[in-house]
Amino acid sequence: MPALEATELYRFFHSGDDEVVALRGVALTLDGGEFTALKGPSGSGKSTLLACLAGLDEPDGGMVSVLGERMTRRPEPERARLRARHFGMLMQSGNLFDHLTVRANIRLQMEISGYGRSDEIDGLLDSLGLDGLAGVLPAHLSGGEAARAGLAVALAAKPSILLCDEPTAEVDAETEQLVIDRLIENCRSGAAVLVVTHSPALAAQADRIIDIRDGGIVDD
Repeated sequence: MPALEATELYRFFHSGDDEVVALRGVALTLDGGEFTALKGPSGSGKSTLLACLAGLDEPDGGMVSVLGERMTRRPEPERARLRARHFGMLMQSGNLFDHLTVRANIRLQMEISGYGRSDEIDGLLDSLGLDGLAGVLPAHLSGGEAARAGLAVALAAKPSILLCDEPTAEVDAETEQLVIDRLIENCRSGAAVLVVTHSPALAAQADRIIDIRDGGIVDD
């Protein structure tokens, strides 16, 4: 059974009399243990696709299934339960609560999902080069540190599906490889990993590369 399956996804946005087709008939399947990079120019539909796959946005057509359960056309509380149970996410908007320390953000994610243990937090932070920052508020983190802290939150509950939007955008080459190693490690533990990226280094280490343009998949 696929970890995540999308069939014929369409998403439209309107601005005045203009209609923008953000997704046009997108179909894809993600399997557990597969590390997939999603590439494409700005405005091609990458972030919209991630939002629809996670049930954060409802497509205008098509269906998304998560481990055999339908995500689309369900009330938001039911979609939220599916996300908490199966997903780890790092979107462009971030996933850190400003009033909580890095440690508290990770602990909260563990409590919401019902997975993970508090005694694992220090090891998780250390694996992402964030040792010493557990008690820091997000406002005092650099862009790269905030992205890695967000990834720690996404990984905290050992998700079956990990969706990340540009997780290495603001880091140097050494830190980028550290992040990639964590993504691969999560994948090898059985998770389906889908990462939006413009990074050649990250794409080169993916098992699969999907290219999306003008809302449609042109290469897979």
